Amino acid sequence: MNVKRLADLIERGELAGKRVFIRADLNVPQDDSGAITEDTRIRASVPAVRMALDAGAAVMVASHLGRPTEGEFKPADSLAPVAARMAELLGAPVPLVSNWVDGVAVQPGQVVMLENCRLNKGEKKNDEALARKMALLCDVFVHDAFGTAHRAEASTYGIAQYAPVACAGPLLSAEIDAITKALAHPKRPLVAIVAGSKVSTKLTILKALSDKVDGLIVGGGIANTFLLAMGLPIGHSLAEPDLVVEARAVIDAMKARGAEVPIPVDVVTAKKFAADAPATVKAVADVAADDLILDVGPKTAAILAAKLMAAGTIVWNGPVGVFEFEAFSHGTEAIARAVAASPAFSIAGGGDTLAAIAKYGIEKDVGYISTGGGAFLEVLEGKTLPALDILSKRAAG
Repeated sequence: MNVKRLADLIERGELAGKRVFIRADLNVPQDDSGAITEDTRIRASVPAVRMALDAGAAVMVASHLGRPTEGEFKPADSLAPVAARMAELLGAPVPLVSNWVDGVAVQPGQVVMLENCRLNKGEKKNDEALARKMALLCDVFVHDAFGTAHRAEASTYGIAQYAPVACAGPLLSAEIDAITKALAHPKRPLVAIVAGSKVSTKLTILKALSDKVDGLIVGGGIANTFLLAMGLPIGHSLAEPDLVVEARAVIDAMKARGAEVPIPVDVVTAKKFAADAPATVKAVADVAADDLILDVGPKTAAILAAKLMAAGTIVWNGPVGVFEFEAFSHGTEAIARAVAASPAFSIAGGGDTLAAIAKYGIEKDVGYISTGGGAFLEVLEGKTLPALDILSKRAAG
């Protein structure tokens, strides 16, 4: 994908003295007192801010936080704690500016944070008048919030339409490069892991990937639906019997072009869904009517790990079992360890996947960890993300 990049503008000396509006993703978790409990997104946004400041720009940073009601400010919606944390990370003041749409006072070498952009009326509906006002604030718009790239809002899409220059920041650029490497120009074999509780939430992803990948590993409740599609027993495990036909179609589409959906040969079962439930390893054919399948078995885990070790590219979304319960975590751990050990380029995304990566401490062994959530899933579905689309159009025009 061809987009202008912040690094290229800086290299050409095009930022000195310019007003730069950075759309970051600073939507961090907070406790009941408003204290930030996890600051990964703030730390990830700092490089773009530093780059612009070092280049002599006057910098404005905008983000949403939570889901406020437009036009109705509440203290809990404020980015004040975020501005304070960014100031600590930058080692420089980061004043918070409210009611900023009609004008912002900021000098070259300074940075300000703009109060929660979702408080502005018309933000979510990408109101043209609001977007044009935002665009008037800057000489350069920098999109660096991949997590919002699937939404066409005033601060993600509209401003990119009307700003004099629109480009991708370092975080967004890295996402574009990783997605291109994994999906547009993958080293083969390309193996995707798509797991989760329901086929219905991932059906479009499964269908889209079935045309692209050489191996499609399914896990969790999704795998149970695929087991049903193969005529295998699942007891009273979580599944979607009404989607068996769709699951079978994915298997057949893969098989028709020499690709495969490896179906579990053994599973870990329990009689109830609980952390302390006794775990029993069974061949799939032996699953009883009152069993719950809560993980893949060791033979299946070994088969899947071998496929990942032989892969050229791995795309990972979702744990293959109830990894929050220790007795049913071994399948997901085996997958995680195999992804980490594989020579393949790997890209992983989604909240549960990131939690598994953190649990097993393999962050440094995954090729790229997407910050996107919903945006990452839409990329896997083969959708064009609005924010990337407008940046591409601006680069072409």
